Amino acid sequence: MNESHANSTALPTALEIARAAKIKPIVEIAEQMGLPASMLEPYGSHVAKISLDATDYLKDRPKAKYVVVTAITPTPLGEGKTTTTVGLGQAFAHIGKKATIAIRQASMGPTFGIKGGAAGGGYSQVIPFETLNLHLTGDGHAVTAAHNLCSAMLDNHLHFGNDLGLDLHNISWRRVLDVNDRALRNIVLGLGTAQDGIPRQSGFDITAASEVMAILGLTTSLFDLRKRLGRIVVGYTDKGTAVTAEELGAAGAMTVLMKEAIKPNLLQTLEGTSALVHAGPFGNIATGNSSVIADLIGIHSGDYLVTESGFGADMGAERFFNIKCRTSGLAPDAAVVVTTVRALKAHSGNHNIVAGRELSPQLLSENPDEVHIGGANLRKQLENVAKHGVPAVVAINSFPSDFASEHQAIREIAESMGATAAVCTHFTEGGRGATELAEAVAEVAERPNKFKVLYSTEATLREKIEIIATEVYGADGVDFSAAGSRQIDVAEQNGFGDLPVCIAKTHLSISSDASLKGAPTGWRLPVREVRASVGAGFIYAICGDMGTMPGLSRHPAAERIDIDAQGEIVGLS
Repeated sequence: MNESHANSTALPTALEIARAAKIKPIVEIAEQMGLPASMLEPYGSHVAKISLDATDYLKDRPKAKYVVVTAITPTPLGEGKTTTTVGLGQAFAHIGKKATIAIRQASMGPTFGIKGGAAGGGYSQVIPFETLNLHLTGDGHAVTAAHNLCSAMLDNHLHFGNDLGLDLHNISWRRVLDVNDRALRNIVLGLGTAQDGIPRQSGFDITAASEVMAILGLTTSLFDLRKRLGRIVVGYTDKGTAVTAEELGAAGAMTVLMKEAIKPNLLQTLEGTSALVHAGPFGNIATGNSSVIADLIGIHSGDYLVTESGFGADMGAERFFNIKCRTSGLAPDAAVVVTTVRALKAHSGNHNIVAGRELSPQLLSENPDEVHIGGANLRKQLENVAKHGVPAVVAINSFPSDFASEHQAIREIAESMGATAAVCTHFTEGGRGATELAEAVAEVAERPNKFKVLYSTEATLREKIEIIATEVYGADGVDFSAAGSRQIDVAEQNGFGDLPVCIAKTHLSISSDASLKGAPTGWRLPVREVRASVGAGFIYAICGDMGTMPGLSRHPAAERIDIDAQGEIVGLS
């Protein structure tokens, strides 16, 4: 995302930097990947969709080294994961290598909310900036339309007699919208006359939380997309039998609405590195990774494919390893774990940090001992990567307020875990500021690949949840609610037991309690509810009160976004 450094006041804004960039024709960017113009569907001069035929066109070319960028547990300060992904991709050119990056698409909820867009930041961002953060090629709108078509057909089915026998109290399919709107979280449908539908309680999620978006991120072809949409479970009968979008007759039309959205979007970084921007599944309840299709194209397009996973290594990277890689068949060669001095100090538990508020002098004072205390989080996240057999490099996203002793503390933490650390200044210097990182990644990516998934699909759903809880999160065990246990039984009775699991929990702690910093121990994971995303291909266990429709802050970014006298966008970040 658009992380800001302490000296950002001396730099132009991200939007100003993007507008000053010398942007290359998109055909030239495609040629760098080995793709001819015939594989492109241009959206203006600087964005294009890539034909799905590109996977076959490139399949005989050598495979790139596959690098995933993850991070420590997020703090309100922002650690710079997207910026590091872009900076690393640019840095490879500075050491004589060719890279492609693959990132998620922006959601307009955060863009108009508090978090900002998804282009990176400073001199390590993807352009065109405005296009990427506002609509892009309309994939998000296609997901919204396809999802809500299924919702409409579901309520239409209920209106005309409910021949499938759906239990009105066990319908799991809601509606979606790509803005933050807390007033829509819980609603009652069908109020009015008898012609206005069957009254029932439901609600809206943000589009990024739609299972259709998760499907877009994990599908491998148009026909695979059609099958996955058909497998979507919209609810259950009173006997616990799953009812699908296929049975509603909705899957075919949903596929038609997604026919263009399935094609990855091609953009570029400020330094002309190829950037695949595709899919944006929610990081709390879904995989939080960009699309498999983009990776299947990018893996044959150069020396390195650098992709990013959402939130910390306990969340996005764990799902990358155990869900996305299981689907794509690709094995990562290296992982980058992004951290900052400030974030590790935050994980010491000694500071109360609020997004948007001025940082305390104590946080900015020299204190390598505090970095070591908060370093428990970095050690645990490095351990989580190592459990999957992937060698790691720690990217120290440097700020002017850092001290050399604090960087040394991070190097010591990394070395104690068998990892390499590299100091990065890509926010202010672009690719040149991440060459140490690029060289370190190039070195570890050459090591023998020992990648492994954490659990077998043959394990029971309870066993899979317990493995992730104890091995990745450090929990002592799992406590299943009565409802959660029943829902697991129903899922297994419906034949969904062989699916991988995706645990929906807070991203602000490795535990399920957002207030616990560092690497908490002596706690148990409470599984409140279990839902089936059968089309996407996973079961997700809800731990705690997980929100799927964010609200706007008191002063959201939307208040600052406008058009100036020249007709240019202002206030976008």
